[in-house]
Order: sequence, then structure tokens, then C-alpha cells
Amino acid sequence: MFASIESALFPIVTKINEYLSNYILVFLLLGVGLWYSIKTRFVQVRCFKEGWNSVFGNLSLRGKKHDSGMSSFQALATAIAAQVGTGNIVGASGAILTGGPGAIFWMWIIAFFGMATIYAEATLAQETRIVEKDGNVKGGPVYYITTAFKGGFGKFLAGFFAVAITLALGFFGCMVQSNSIGSTMQTAFGIPSWIVGIILVAICAFIFLGGVQRLASVTEKVVPIMAAIFLLGGLIVLIVRIKYVPATIGMIFKYAFQPQAIIGGGFGYAIKTAISQGAKRGLFSNEAGMGSTPHAHALANVDCPHDQGVVAMIGVFIDTFVVLTLNALVIISTLYTADGPLASGYVGDVTGVLGKANLAQTAFGVVFGESAGNMFVAVCLFFFAFSTILSWNLFGKINVSYLFGKKSTVVYTVLALVFIFLGTMMSNDLVWELSDMFNNLMVIPNAVALFALTSLVVKHADDPNRIPGKK
Repeated sequence: MFASIESALFPIVTKINEYLSNYILVFLLLGVGLWYSIKTRFVQVRCFKEGWNSVFGNLSLRGKKHDSGMSSFQALATAIAAQVGTGNIVGASGAILTGGPGAIFWMWIIAFFGMATIYAEATLAQETRIVEKDGNVKGGPVYYITTAFKGGFGKFLAGFFAVAITLALGFFGCMVQSNSIGSTMQTAFGIPSWIVGIILVAICAFIFLGGVQRLASVTEKVVPIMAAIFLLGGLIVLIVRIKYVPATIGMIFKYAFQPQAIIGGGFGYAIKTAISQGAKRGLFSNEAGMGSTPHAHALANVDCPHDQGVVAMIGVFIDTFVVLTLNALVIISTLYTADGPLASGYVGDVTGVLGKANLAQTAFGVVFGESAGNMFVAVCLFFFAFSTILSWNLFGKINVSYLFGKKSTVVYTVLALVFIFLGTMMSNDLVWELSDMFNNLMVIPNAVALFALTSLVVKHADDPNRIPGKK
């Protein structure tokens, strides 16, 4: 019975996702980024140094405990934990395979405009957040959606968003992430996935039950550690392959405008594929405009909304221009250069051996050796996916509380832990597609609200010191 339901639903959900991602979301999210870049006079350029100094000027992995909310860095770490997931490894791999090395160039373009979008999201999350009498902070897209649209329509859009993000991230999304952890750990280290599942659920339960403060304390430590491990490994590969690095960078720019030379087909088809792959993978890697990371930025204790807006921009920069780019450089410099298996493109027998799931392992294995390459990527995926589970669970919890009240979060936490464990035990294509579908659907009310609240964001971008944030 379940098999027949799955076989019936799978093509329908897949078609919906294809339509949304190819024809609606890319244009909608890119439109928001272009719109806010112009309206804020390119805040991502004007205020980049301010954001950078805010993040790294007084960097500490032992942020002081807050009675409510988080420090600005803790909020950023929680946001980056959500952004830097398996998509940075698998997503970049898929983009390069399908759109060629030039897809990375278009990822950069999308991320540049996405920095303006995420500035708007974080600013609005701060502006519309609610601090209750007991100090509990509530904030996120549901609160600025109902600010943009009053009455029944606003409640409908907010409710639609809350249901979509709870299913997309809190349940199906965390299941997908735990599946990546279980499968890679079993492949690399031979640990049975069910044991990995038990350990993962125990750790997650301890953190979930500790509330926002415990989660913030964990993410502010895990995120720098996972970034350092991945950056170190990537830099070692690039040092060993240093003579190929100039050609690697050259391919990114060359194939951005001549993709037909590497992926085949006519110029029109190839350029469309390269841009669409870069756009889709880029948008869903840095999550700008999707409505997920504003939940973390709303919890930051800052002087004014602008302060967290510029910090949020650095999250997109780190996600795309640092982590994702490093992974792309490793893949291209080892597999696409003259002596690599993909030097002539993703054609022939190699398509039966290499795919987006194992491309990164193969790339790191060129320098580290096959076994060590698998282990390195498995460790990185563990950190990436684990930190994403923590943040996505929090985002889901905030929306469940909005829909059903605080008491419902206990039931939500138990269900989330069940999904996490099941994810390590089974891989279901329908679950992946359902996660993507609800992920896609939650973008629509968020993007509509962002357009509607332009004037509020522009006020903060033009004169950030004039408007104090809500405490």
C-alpha cells in the first residue's frame, strides 16, 4: 500500500518542484535580491566592512549567557549552521556536474544579490520581534508577514509559511540531514547507521531540551570548528594541486560564458543550464530569501535592527564565497583539469561512476587517497548536517509555537527526534522531494512580505542609527 502511494505521489511532487524551482523561485528570489540591492543603494557593498568588523572584531567562542535571546555572533553562528549543510558539498557538486564549472560564477552573482535580501530579512526580523514578559523572544517571518498584511490574509500567509517550514525543515529536512550522516559514517568508518542514529538522537535531545541558550552555546563552537576543518582540508588539496589553480579559476570564468564547450548542446541551452544551476543551487545553499535564517537573527540582542542586518550579510558571504567556493575549487582542480576524469566534461563512462553524491569524496581522494578522502568528507558532512539539524529544529519549534502555543513544542520535539532517527535508517526519494517541495512553498509568502515592507528596510539602511531596535 505504502509503495503504491509513494509511486503515485513521487512524480507529482517532482513535477511541482521542477516547476517551482525553474520558473518561479529563481526569478522571485533573484528579483528580491536585485530590488533590495537597488533600494538600499547596495548595502552589501556599503556596509560590508561594518558587518565584517561586527562579526570578527570581538570574536569569542565563549559568548556570555543571556537571560533571553542570543548574542549577535551566536545568532550568526546559528544562521550559518542552517546555511552550511550538505547542500554546500552535494549542491555544489550537482551544479558543477550539470551546469559545468561556470555555474560557480553564477552562484557568486546570486550570493552577491542575496546579501541584500538577507539584510532585509534580518532587519525585519529584528524590527517585528516580540519580547514577552518572561523575557522570551519571538521572531521570524510569521511576524513580519502579519505586519505587512493585516487581517485574515496576513494570518493565512503566516500560517501557510509556518506549516511549510515546520514540515520542510523541522521534520523532512532533518530526516534528510540525518540520512547523510548515517550513510557517510557507515561507508567511511563501518559504523552501523542505527548506532549512529541512537547517538545522534541522544545528543540532539540533550541540546533541544536545553532551550535556545544551550543551542546557541553549541553552535557558536561547532560552526567555527567545522569551518576550520573543512578549510584546512580544502587548502591542503589546493596547495598540492597549486599548479592547476590558475586553470581552475580560469575555467569558472570561461565556462560561465561558454558553457557549451564543457556541457555540450547549443549555446542557448548551455548558458540557460549553467545560469539556472548556479542560481538554484546558490539560492538554496545560502538560503537568502527563503525565510529560514531570520528566526535566528530575530533572537540577537543588538542596539538596532541594522546591526544584525549587516551581520547576516556576512553569513551569506561565508557560506558561498568561502565554504562553497573552496569545495568547488577542490572539485574542479582535481577532476576537471587536464589529467582529471572530467576534463572533457560529464560524458561517457564516467557518468556511471561519478555523481553529485560521491564527487567531493572522489575529489578529496585524489590527494588524500580514497579511504582518507571518504573519511574526511564524512567528518565534514557530520558537522555540516548536525549543525543544520540543530538550527532547523529551532526554526520549526518557533513556528509550531506560533501555530499551537508553547505547550505543543514538547510534542514537536519528540516527533522531530523520531524523524531524525528514521532518517539514519532509511533513504526515501519521496522524503527528499517532499522536503524540497515545502522548502519551495515557504519562499512565496516570505518573498511577498519582503517586497511589501521595502520602505521599512530602506529606513534602516539609509539611517541605521535613527531607529532603535525593539528590546
